[in-house]
Amino acid sequence: MLNLAAIVGPTAVGKSSIAIEVALKLDGEIISCDSMQVYKGMDIGTAKVSKEKRKIVPHHLVDVVEADQPFSVAEYQSICKQLIKKLNTEGKLPILVGGTGLYYQSVVDDYDFFPMETVQEVREKWNRLIDEKGLDFVYKRLKAIDEDYAAKISPNDRKRIVRALEVYEITGRPFSDQQTKTPNAYNLAVVGLYLERQELYARIDARVEEMLQKGLIEEVQGLRLKGYDLSLNSMQALGYKEVYLYLEGLVTKDEMINEIKRETRRYAKRQYTWFNKDRRIYWINITDYPNESSLAEKISRYLEGQLFHV
Repeated sequence: MLNLAAIVGPTAVGKSSIAIEVALKLDGEIISCDSMQVYKGMDIGTAKVSKEKRKIVPHHLVDVVEADQPFSVAEYQSICKQLIKKLNTEGKLPILVGGTGLYYQSVVDDYDFFPMETVQEVREKWNRLIDEKGLDFVYKRLKAIDEDYAAKISPNDRKRIVRALEVYEITGRPFSDQQTKTPNAYNLAVVGLYLERQELYARIDARVEEMLQKGLIEEVQGLRLKGYDLSLNSMQALGYKEVYLYLEGLVTKDEMINEIKRETRRYAKRQYTWFNKDRRIYWINITDYPNESSLAEKISRYLEGQLFHV
């Protein structure tokens, strides 16, 4: 059975930097588990690890497609499965790192995605309803018919909301019922990192300020000048949507900043809810460790013990 490690948790908890230390200790390579880091040109707002650090430990599934190209969880899973096999063959430990619950689950439980052709009229009907009544209205419709799948995706993920409603309308069955899974597909060990709420929220606020200082507004402006707009899934990413609305003159700068912070806190809460359902995750409060080195040592020992029974 192929080995697979994972480090998960909410945004801003510090997964990326600690994962590099762990990968160095365990002779591993990192597979990004972030639905927005796959897009090129979206570096600051998605908190990508710097290219210099990616030279220290190889990072996969980062900068895969242009931001105006579609990229599905099924595509992510397919590439990821190939990488896991390849790295195991090479004697390297694949380490999934990130906070996109659906991407994580699709891999560790080896989802078999229900294949079905799209029906354009049905899809257009739901898109029209979004244009008329708003995305939140349609998301609530999805929650009413398929609460499990609605909990797995962002309320801002127009593409997946429409697809799930389309599948339900065509088949009469919730989208979540049409995904079979194989929970024991890998020899798996997972660590979840967490912080108490107020401390995490303080980190989130600080991180948003740091992203703005690093040039998040300019990054979004560059994408906007390429003709990218909110119809793209990539531009629904946290921070990008809010900055886009600011650049369009629809909100003030202070409103934009407050909205990014608020939406990021909400996202972190949803991430906790998602990952808490997975009983395989071994949770570690990072404040229990005096520094990153001791935390990396603890995570490495745990993963090594679970995978190799050391």
